Amino acid sequence: MDHVLLLFIFFMPALGLANGTGTEQDFTWHLKKVPQIVSERTFSLDSPKFEAKPNLELNSVCGIECQRKLPVPSLSDLKDLLSYETIFENGTRTLTEVNVLGLTLDPAGNTTAHKSLRKKRQIYGTDSRFSIYDKRFMTNFPFNTAVKISTGCSGILISPKHVLTAAHCLHDGKDYVKGSKRLRVGLMRTKSRGDGRKRKGTKRSRREATEAQEDPDVATGLRRRSRGGGRKQRRSGRKQGSSDGMPSFQWTRVKSTHIPKGWFKGFSGDIALDYDYAVLELKRPHKRKYMELGISPTIKMMPGSMIHFSGFDNDRSGQLVYRFCSISDESNDLFYQYCDAEPGSTGSGVYLRLKEPNKRKWKRKIIAVFSGHQWVDVNGEQQDYNVAVRITPLKYAQICFWIHGNDENCAQG
Repeated sequence: MDHVLLLFIFFMPALGLANGTGTEQDFTWHLKKVPQIVSERTFSLDSPKFEAKPNLELNSVCGIECQRKLPVPSLSDLKDLLSYETIFENGTRTLTEVNVLGLTLDPAGNTTAHKSLRKKRQIYGTDSRFSIYDKRFMTNFPFNTAVKISTGCSGILISPKHVLTAAHCLHDGKDYVKGSKRLRVGLMRTKSRGDGRKRKGTKRSRREATEAQEDPDVATGLRRRSRGGGRKQRRSGRKQGSSDGMPSFQWTRVKSTHIPKGWFKGFSGDIALDYDYAVLELKRPHKRKYMELGISPTIKMMPGSMIHFSGFDNDRSGQLVYRFCSISDESNDLFYQYCDAEPGSTGSGVYLRLKEPNKRKWKRKIIAVFSGHQWVDVNGEQQDYNVAVRITPLKYAQICFWIHGNDENCAQG
């Protein structure tokens, strides 16, 4: 039954029609000219301490209500907020100052286009998440784009060498979290018949032993593999482990990490959710299909106001969990939504499916990063919501710049 439902979700031509009538809305990816992010100069910084504790739920952050009260950032403010830190695998760190070209500031500020009564907490009524057990789905697009971050979060593949995730999975606003110095990304894979034959003394064995110290899922996999004595038993164990819906991971080192300066100090002086995103560059390219970036449309331009994302929720250990839901509120930078999620899914890429311009083909693109279940300041009181950070034209330009190293391929999004 789950397979039938998933097929229905992913292969029907569209999820919604206008107001339930037969008139089809313009659910199309409209190409937009985006501003240019240009690197001006780069400074060396002291190496971080890597002593912060991972915290997947933030307190006193500036959400939609808080953003309404803020003045419109000036061009100088945006240049400062979009400057970024890069942390390398050897622990060195740099700060790159940027210039923003071709930007037209919106005098209306950070308005909200849609309001509705919002519920609280991570799971809303009946749990509507789906655990993906079938490897035909798990290791094929779009589910194969979901990755696991060794600090306990999720992410999504956005190029052959880059992963998009949430900034707070790596940095608490003051320091980098423990474990981010030797960061790993886990890519899902299917086990082949000859997988794992190399044993004692190999580079693979030594690497796995190191990774087992950093990630409990890796350690669990190694313990499961070591229980059998002969080759026959080991093969049997591998087959059992890959058929029960528990994905196997190929762990890849991270070469460098980019985080916007706005995350360290938002425009209000506190942590701002609208800069809760980061890009990881892998040490080696993968050969999987990745998902392209898109500029987030407004709610009315989304079929059924629905979004989708997959991640590795902590309460379903080792399982890939998919969900889709409607958005309840939006600002220029954030979505509040009803998606059921638990810690571990933070950093997942939020996507939707629209038609390509002048084509009948539908295409999925990433439009936001799931920031998770956060405590936001609402009229001086703390309220908890599930939040996603929208990919605006400025953020698209910055992330695209991080991927390509220049703005030549980032003129439209």
